[in-house]
Amino acid sequence: MNLSSVILGVIVTEKSQRLKDQHVHCLRVHPQATKVDILNALRTFFDVDVLKVRTAHVGGKVRVMGGGKVIHKRHSYKKVLVTLAPKSKPLDIAVARSS
Repeated sequence: MNLSSVILGVIVTEKSQRLKDQHVHCLRVHPQATKVDILNALRTFFDVDVLKVRTAHVGGKVRVMGGGKVIHKRHSYKKVLVTLAPKSKPLDIAVARSS
C-alpha cells in the first residue's frame, strides 16, 4: 500500500484529548491499511517512535426506512490508537515531512 495514503486524519473527541496526556493519539486510517503500514507511515512522514498500534473498525449508523430502503447516517471507518514512546517527539499531523 502507498504510505502517503495510509493516514487520513485525526479523530478529535474528548476521550482522544484525554489520551494525549498518556502519549496515545487517535487517527483515522485507510480501511485496508495494516498495522505495519501505519507504523511505517508514521516513522517515514512524522519521524516518531511508536510503541504500540491498536486498530478498530467503527461501524456506520444505518436507518432502515419502510420498503427495504436504507439511509446511511454515518459511514464506517477504521481508526487507530497509536502509543508513542515517552521520549518521542509529539505527533503533529499538520507538519509531515516528505520522503
